[in-house]
Amino acid sequence: MGTWGDILAELNSILLGGHVKPGDPHPIDAIRRKYLKRVSEITGRHAILYATRWTQPPAADPDLLSITPEDLQGFMEVTQDLKGPNVDVILHSPGGSAESTEAIVKFLRSRFGHIRVMVPHAAMSAATMFACSANRILMALHSFLGPIDPQFTVQSEIGRAAVAAHAILAQFDLAKKECKDPSLLPAWLPMLRQYGPALLIQCQLAQALSQQLVAEWLAAYMLAKHDDRKERAARIAAALADHASFKSHGRFINREEGRGLGLEIDDLEADAKLYAAVLGVFHSASHTFSGTTAVKLIENENGKAFIKQQQVVQIHAIGVQPKPLPPFPADV
Repeated sequence: MGTWGDILAELNSILLGGHVKPGDPHPIDAIRRKYLKRVSEITGRHAILYATRWTQPPAADPDLLSITPEDLQGFMEVTQDLKGPNVDVILHSPGGSAESTEAIVKFLRSRFGHIRVMVPHAAMSAATMFACSANRILMALHSFLGPIDPQFTVQSEIGRAAVAAHAILAQFDLAKKECKDPSLLPAWLPMLRQYGPALLIQCQLAQALSQQLVAEWLAAYMLAKHDDRKERAARIAAALADHASFKSHGRFINREEGRGLGLEIDDLEADAKLYAAVLGVFHSASHTFSGTTAVKLIENENGKAFIKQQQVVQIHAIGVQPKPLPPFPADV
């Protein structure tokens, strides 16, 4: 079935059975690549995994888990030898930069004529934008998309925090109203200091960009067969960006809710073999993140991979000798 427990049992069988020879890839890499190859064999299409360790502890640097400009290099690497017009992207990501997502989408569209995005667990924020650039989205009952309202990292007196662009603009509007009363100004000043002079304009532009990209991609690909595709696409993009409706950037949108918004989503479980293989890829990636320093995987069905690892820093005291442990008490 490719469940988390199935993959763990398969991994333990290899490790405990002594089947690993010097020079062999790590068993979890071999298992993950086996399932990714199976996805490609079942569909007759190329298969690419893009996954990060964002749903598993311990917490990693958000910049390592997000969609960044460096990811374009990863997609360039793993698509270099892929011939043919069709590709499936198995996507598991918290999102990241809309601009980086746009660059990746433009690149993939220059290489492939038909793209499907498969979501085995969750693709949020800019990863939802990525999914909206596909011709089709495949989701299971346990799969989720998320709102596309942009986030900004703001440095406050209590540290760095990710804040929705909508919340920043709404708070500033509230401040303008309340600060007409001079007695309320001292209470607002600490909050307003965290906003740079250009942040409000950046919030407005980021909101417009996320909606614009999603509307353009939906109209060009997923909704291309509809005469009113531009109107449909604009409604979907506006709904996905409506922070006032979702009230949280982290809200999960299941496939029925996605269909209700107008997205065209296929059931991943409709093909039992494909469903099992995609789960195998996802849970193998989960075990990779749990058992190694990898935090991001971009990989194709032939095993060509671009792997981002979190650097582990060990600190040793210099010139300090540890005190010897006290001896065990003598036997009586």
